Amino acid sequence: MGETLPLRSLCKLVVCLMSAVGSRVCVGQAANVTAHFVVAPRKLAATSSGHQAAAKDVVLWLTRVDADSPSVSAGHAPAATGYRLIQKDKMFSPHLLVVPAGSSVEFPNLDPFFHNVFSLFDGKRFDLGLYEAGTHRVVRFEREGVSYIFCNIHPEMGAIVLALKSPFFAVSDATGLATLHDVPPGQYRVHVWAEQLRLRDTEFEGRLVQVGAAGAGLGTVALTAGPSPLLNHKNKFGEEYVAVPRPPY
Repeated sequence: MGETLPLRSLCKLVVCLMSAVGSRVCVGQAANVTAHFVVAPRKLAATSSGHQAAAKDVVLWLTRVDADSPSVSAGHAPAATGYRLIQKDKMFSPHLLVVPAGSSVEFPNLDPFFHNVFSLFDGKRFDLGLYEAGTHRVVRFEREGVSYIFCNIHPEMGAIVLALKSPFFAVSDATGLATLHDVPPGQYRVHVWAEQLRLRDTEFEGRLVQVGAAGAGLGTVALTAGPSPLLNHKNKFGEEYVAVPRPPY
């Protein structure tokens, strides 16, 4: 009777075989890609590194450009459900939501009054109509793009849904650091988006990066502040919001 493998060794073998079947690479070959985003004053030279604050909520993603690029394995494909953009205290939460293209987003109304969520400008166009407290609506974001979300009743409410085809994306934290996890080796194109920030080096958008077994570092990326696309928006009829001194809700 042949010698049997220890349970731990057998489990490792199964994991490796499953990874090889799904993406043609074994577990452990995927690595991290990082970038550090900062906000630089507009009047400083592009090479200046002084007085730079961390840039939070910058979206970084990669699209693979290899000629023999494999399809995304199930292990790298993000879930297309479970996303929520909550309405509470006349605010959307979170303010920025990044989802895979094709995902469904739930819009629950947690306020004790009506809301009318809509997006008619870029990305996904929809109008959910009036719906009361304790109810919700669902929107599917089929294609890649930026959607600016508003409420037709409360002009102060605004949010952004960014739908991406790539599974390799991250949002910078309070320190400006964005980390993409488990990126398989290969050549990728770099993409960046931020609500009120613009790349100082315009050539950074679309640059190519080679990701190896040790990952890749994109260095420090400077951005400059600009106006938010959420400011001074119109209602869903393309008209100015009617000022109500003491709204009933």
